[in-house]
Amino acid sequence: MNFSLYKQMMKSNLKGIMNYAFGSAFYILLMFWLYPSIAKNTKTLNDLVKSLPAGMVNAFNLQSGYGSIEAFISGEYYGLIILIILSIFCIMLSTQLMAKLVDQGSMAYLLSSPTTRGKVAFTQAAVFITGLFLIMAVTTISGFIGYGLFIGDKYDFNASRFIQLNLGAFLLFFAVGGISFLVSSLANDEKKALGISGIITFGFFSLDLLGKLSEKIEWLRNLSIFSLFKPSEIVNGNADFAQVSFILLIIGLVFFGMGIQLFRKRDLPL
Repeated sequence: MNFSLYKQMMKSNLKGIMNYAFGSAFYILLMFWLYPSIAKNTKTLNDLVKSLPAGMVNAFNLQSGYGSIEAFISGEYYGLIILIILSIFCIMLSTQLMAKLVDQGSMAYLLSSPTTRGKVAFTQAAVFITGLFLIMAVTTISGFIGYGLFIGDKYDFNASRFIQLNLGAFLLFFAVGGISFLVSSLANDEKKALGISGIITFGFFSLDLLGKLSEKIEWLRNLSIFSLFKPSEIVNGNADFAQVSFILLIIGLVFFGMGIQLFRKRDLPL
C-alpha cells in the first residue's frame, strides 16, 4: 500500500465520508429520541403491523414489531434508510476513487510516480473500506449516545444485537462496495461507472424488495445480495450471523481482489 497516497486520498475524501457518517448519526439519534413515545403505543402499533399485508410487513422489515428498541430501529432504520444511504455512498466513493481519476487523467499522473498499479488500486480500496468503517463506527457510537441521552434505564436494550446490526450492515456494504469497486476499476468514464454501479446496486435492492412483497416472486431474493442482511432476524436472535458474515466477507474480498488484479492488467487511456 502507498501510505502517502492513502493519507492524501483520505484527506481529499474525508469531508464527504463524514457527511454520510453524520447523516447516519442524525437518523439513528432520531430513532432513539422517538422510541419513548413509540413505546407508549406499542400494543396499538403491533396490532397495526399484524393487520398489514404480509408482503408489506416483510418489505419494510416490520416482522419484529415495536416491542423493543432494537426491533423498532431494525425496521425503521436498518430495514430501509441505512440501505439507501450506504448504497449511494458505495456508488459515489468507489467511482471517485477509481473511474473518476482515470476519466480526468489523474490516474496517469499517479502512476507516473514510483509506485505500481497494484499498490494504487489496493490503496484506493483501503480508503473505501476505511470510509465505510468510519460511517458504521460513528453510527454505532451515536446509537449508544442516543440510548444514554433518551432512553437510560427506562427500556431494555440489547447492546450485542445492536452491534450485530451495525456489523451486518458493514459487511453487506463491504460486499456491495467490492462490486462497485470492480466496476469502477474497469471503467474509463466516470458517468458510465456511476450508471453501471447504480444499476447493479439498486437492482439488487429492488429484487430483494420485490421478493419480499409476495411469496410467488420470493425467488427473486435469491438473486440479491441484500437478502443476506436480515435485521429482524438479527434482533430476534434467529439469524445465522456467523455464516452470513463469512459469506459477505468472502464476496467483498473476492470482488475487491478482482478489481485490484484486473486494474493491474487493463489498458488505460492515454
